[in-house]
Amino acid sequence: MDELVFGTDGWRDVIGDRFTFVNVGRVAQGYADHLVESGASRVIVGYDTRFNGHLFAQRVAEVLATNGLEVLISDGPIPAPVLSFAVVQHGAGGGVMLTASHNPPSYNGFKLKGAYGGTATDNVYQDVARRVTTTRPEDVRREQGKQYFEHLDIKESYFRHLSQLVDLDVISTLYGTVIHDAMGGAGGVWIAEFIEFLGLENIRILGRRNSPDPMFSGVNPEPIPTNLVSLTTELSIEPSRNIMFATATDGDSDRLGLVLPGGAYFNSHQIFSVLVDLFARRGATGRVVKSFSVSRVVELLAHARGLDVLETRVGFKYIAEAMLKEDVLVGGEESGGIGVTGHIPERDGIANSLLLIEAVGRAGVPLNEIFESIQREVGWVHAYDRLDLKLTTNLNKDLAMSSLSQLSNSFLGRAINSVERRDGIKINLEGGAWLLVRASGTEPLLRIYCEAQTVGEVERILDGAKQFFSTVSNN
Repeated sequence: MDELVFGTDGWRDVIGDRFTFVNVGRVAQGYADHLVESGASRVIVGYDTRFNGHLFAQRVAEVLATNGLEVLISDGPIPAPVLSFAVVQHGAGGGVMLTASHNPPSYNGFKLKGAYGGTATDNVYQDVARRVTTTRPEDVRREQGKQYFEHLDIKESYFRHLSQLVDLDVISTLYGTVIHDAMGGAGGVWIAEFIEFLGLENIRILGRRNSPDPMFSGVNPEPIPTNLVSLTTELSIEPSRNIMFATATDGDSDRLGLVLPGGAYFNSHQIFSVLVDLFARRGATGRVVKSFSVSRVVELLAHARGLDVLETRVGFKYIAEAMLKEDVLVGGEESGGIGVTGHIPERDGIANSLLLIEAVGRAGVPLNEIFESIQREVGWVHAYDRLDLKLTTNLNKDLAMSSLSQLSNSFLGRAINSVERRDGIKINLEGGAWLLVRASGTEPLLRIYCEAQTVGEVERILDGAKQFFSTVSNN
C-alpha cells in the first residue's frame, strides 16, 4: 500500500505512479470519514484540465456518495476559486478540487476546501492524512456506476457575485482590449463569458490557450515569464490595438501574472500593490496581509494609506486564516495568489483580472503608470527575483541553513541591519535590500528571494548568495 504525503495544500503525485484510481479512492474515503464525523451532509467536487480529471472526479464522487454524502460535481473543468465559491453558495461542508495547480502536466492533486470557501486548515488536512494512512484499498466504500450525485450549476451565481465585487460603473465607461491566456487550464473562457454576461461591448477579451490542454502547451501552467514567451512576444511585436494588459491564469486559475504592452512582465508584488491602491481609492478599509516573501512596497503603501499590515508565514493558508478572523482588505503571496475583501477567503485569478481592469479605469492611466506612482509615493523602487538553488543532499541543505545562524555584522560584504526568522531567515541589508532563504521540507533545495532597488543589485546579491551557499554546503 502506497504511503501518500500531504503537503501544505493537499496531496500531489505523478499520474499513473502514485496518483491512481486506487489511491484517489483511499483519499476520498479518508475525507468522507472526516466529513461524516464532523456532521457535514453535502460536498462539492471539481477538477481542472489534467489527464483523466473527469474520471478521477467521478471516482471521488462515487466514494463520497456511497458514504451517504450529497455530492455536487462539475460537468467540466472548473476554476478552483469557482469551486470554493460553490461550497459557500450551496452550503456544503467542504469541497474537493482535483488539480496540481501550477505543477507539471504529469502531476495531479487532491485539494480540500472548507465550508467557508477557502483552502482547508492544517487540522483538516492532518486529520484526513491520518485516516488515509490506515485506509486500505479494500476499506474504500464505493458502489460503481450508480449516479448518487448531481451536476453543479454555479456559473450564473458566480458571475452575479463578481458583478457586486467589481465596480461596473467604472468598467462600463472604459474602452480597450484584455488578452486572457488560460494556459490550457481551467480558466478557459470564464473572463470572456463574464464580460458577455454583463453585455459590455466596450471591453474586448481575446483568448489565448483557452481550450482544455492536459499538456499545457508543453510548459508548467504557472504564469511566470519563462512560461509566457508567446504572450510576451505578441505584446512586444504588436503593442498597440488598445491593449490594456494580458492576464495569464495558472492550471486551476487561482493565481495570475500579467504582461503589459511592450512585453514587460508585471509581477505578483506589483499586482498586489495595485489592488491595495484600488481598494484604498474606493475608500475601503481593513488590514493588509502579506506573506514573508512579499515586496516591501506593499507594506510601505499600506502604511502610507493608514492601513495596518500583518505579515504571515509563506503560504496562502495563513492569509486565509487571517481573512477568516478579521477584516482583511487585501491578502497576498509572492506566487501570485491574492484574496480581496468582499469575496471568499480564496485566491482568484479571474476576479483579480477583472479588478485590474477596474483599477485602470478608476486611475485613468495604465497599470505601469499606477505602479510608478505608487513607487514615488512610498519612496522605494521595486526590483525582485527568486532563485531555487538545488544542492546534492539534505545534509548540504542543513549545513547551508546553519551557516546563516553564524553571521556576524555583514553578509556578502554588506552591513546587516537586522535578521528576521518568521519563516526561514530574512537578512535585511544596509540600503534597504533584503535576502530571504527558506529550505524545502521535501528535497535538497534552498529557495532564495531578494528585493533591492535595481535589477543589477538583485542579480549581484543572488549571485553572491549562490556562491556562498555552494561553498558552505561543499565544505
